[in-house]
Amino acid sequence: MIKKFYLLIILSFFSSAIAFAQTNFVQQQTDFMQQQTFSADTTKTKQVNTASVDFHFNALAWLDNREYKAFIPRSRTYSGTRTAIDFGLNLDSLNHFVVGTNAIHEFGAQPYFLNAVPIAYYNYHSSKWLFNAGEFPRAGLIDDYPRAMLNDTLMYYRPNVEGLLARYGNQHFWQTGWIDWVSRQTDTQREEFLFGAEGKYTPGNGLFYIRDYFMMEHDAGAAILQPTDHIFDNGAVEVRLGLNFSHKTFLDSLSFEAGNLSSFLRERGKTGWQTRNGFMFSAYAGYHRFAVFEELYKGQGSIIYYGDSYYEKTFYDRVDLIFTPFLSGRVKGQFIASFHFTPGHANDNQEVFRVTYDLGRKTIARFKD
Repeated sequence: MIKKFYLLIILSFFSSAIAFAQTNFVQQQTDFMQQQTFSADTTKTKQVNTASVDFHFNALAWLDNREYKAFIPRSRTYSGTRTAIDFGLNLDSLNHFVVGTNAIHEFGAQPYFLNAVPIAYYNYHSSKWLFNAGEFPRAGLIDDYPRAMLNDTLMYYRPNVEGLLARYGNQHFWQTGWIDWVSRQTDTQREEFLFGAEGKYTPGNGLFYIRDYFMMEHDAGAAILQPTDHIFDNGAVEVRLGLNFSHKTFLDSLSFEAGNLSSFLRERGKTGWQTRNGFMFSAYAGYHRFAVFEELYKGQGSIIYYGDSYYEKTFYDRVDLIFTPFLSGRVKGQFIASFHFTPGHANDNQEVFRVTYDLGRKTIARFKD
């Protein structure tokens, strides 16, 4: 019953969002047609709708070495490449269909591709609204969540969202809501989905801003329940206040954020809601190709299954030293040396090199109605 209630709320949000966006589109089209009205003695003009097909390619390669004494099972090296190719059918400036695939190869692995996941989604994109339905890349949409809530290995092993996403934005405000179906229920496989929202409000001149993040995991049993099976609900909320001093000092970027992270967990039929709270602080400074990032967490250890395990500690401080030697319109290569400090462990470290290439969307054909 609770699951149906969750889904009803989520689907109502997405249905309302896209209906409102499409209503605005229809109104814009009506206004445009009215503007084309002319007097009887002028020559009539014909409106032509032009559709197109485009091609998109992007790739990610990474070498991510982690030396963790605090979490021995996660002390390992992640390495590999991801290549994504897709084709888009653009019906007009707002409505698009995209199909393709995203494949991963881990260095030294056999067979060559660990897996290839489909890209197939409908996209509506106007000046204020964005709506996706299907299997679409998370990059640029929900890849900026705090690591405490969604860990950074998702970019390697789960590059797509499988579900729905809606975003509204204007000059001072934007908000995104999404649902990601992780596992479909079968006789032996559990049903699991994530849903959440994030946004940012920047009043005035942009110095001060507010960030909000929310996510919830619903993990239900298989169709054939076992006596020990329970339904898990696990989520988190984080609100941050930020100051952005970028381009107000000699630095290219300078920002500070502070807020509260609340996490909660329930195992239905066994436990009530467990809640944990902690203080978050982060600072980022960038100058040309160099940057420093620090994030500190202090409080009750969080309980977020999809989050980074370090935030389960009552104290955690992370410092990233970042160097970007390759930076152009399409290629970005970045070295990151990370140092992790927790009670009893002051020498955990991580060395990462990532390079990304994005061709952008290239039109390969046009045709008219």
